[in-house]
Amino acid sequence: MSSSPVAGPAPTGPTSGTDTASAGQPASDRAHGPGRRAPRIRPVSAGSRRGPRRRAARYWPQYLAISPYYLIFTVFMLFPVLYTVFLAFQKWDGIGDMHFVGFQQFRFLWDDPVFWLSVRNTLVIWVLSTGPMLFMALVLAVLVNSTKRLTAFYRIALFIPSITSLVAIAIFFGAIFSNNFGLINAVLRALHLSAVPWMSNEWTIKLVISALMTWQWTGYNAIIYLAGLQAIPSELYEAARMDGAGPVRILRSITVPLLRPIILFTVVISTVTGLQSFTEPQVLFGSEAATNPNSGGPGQAGLTTLLYFYHQAFDNNDFGYGAAIVWAFFLLILLIVVVNWRLVQRKERRP
Repeated sequence: MSSSPVAGPAPTGPTSGTDTASAGQPASDRAHGPGRRAPRIRPVSAGSRRGPRRRAARYWPQYLAISPYYLIFTVFMLFPVLYTVFLAFQKWDGIGDMHFVGFQQFRFLWDDPVFWLSVRNTLVIWVLSTGPMLFMALVLAVLVNSTKRLTAFYRIALFIPSITSLVAIAIFFGAIFSNNFGLINAVLRALHLSAVPWMSNEWTIKLVISALMTWQWTGYNAIIYLAGLQAIPSELYEAARMDGAGPVRILRSITVPLLRPIILFTVVISTVTGLQSFTEPQVLFGSEAATNPNSGGPGQAGLTTLLYFYHQAFDNNDFGYGAAIVWAFFLLILLIVVVNWRLVQRKERRP
């Protein structure tokens, strides 16, 4: 009779092939699990360091295709702008030799009463045009956004004034607001009212120029506001109407807060374009024989800063002083834009 074998102690070493194989692996390989090998770190070669250069050389046809734009921009825009910085410190009539005068142009600019008159005229025209223009643009955008029919027609009608020739618009407004044969004065006489000297009074001249600018850019800003309105969820308006909010309350509590970034954009753009008014007074008062065609009308009421720059540079052939006027006015525009930006941003941060 044979006896059964006696069970011995359980083995403590590796019992499978996988474990046996992993035992012979390095510690770095075992850390990534059985059957896996740690990724090898390849040294950086000199060829890989030249990767960005090779990629740039690979796309040279694309760079060559867009290079004409940058060449034209550099020659006809960037270089003239930088050259005016140098010219602002020179006295030059455009033909003879240049004479370095340092800050003498800016000292004369500071004491020039006509320059400050042009700045005041520009600011008044900008204030009279920008506020009503942005308000009417927002109202028109809200009205167009609330309609369901003929929306494409309204958009085209709003955008047409901004693409119309500014010279043609100025001639048209000059004919409408003419003192003797203007359409508005003809209507006033038909109503047995006294005619208004639109083109000879100090304030009416500014009103005519601001009305021209308002008519031209109201539709452009309305299209921008309309795009922002279409991004606002309609559920917000439905909830406000269910709570009993009227159109004015909805405009003040929903539309304006959600459109604040777009309003900031339009304020900045309107500031930059509104302060650069030149063609409007130049065309309106350029045909006057009694006064200088670049004086801005009677009493220089329509003399803007860019028109004064044109008068000094191309009528008086004082290109150094003209460059000083432009750069001083550029700093003023930059200051006004920064102030507008901070005011709108401060209102946005308020709870």
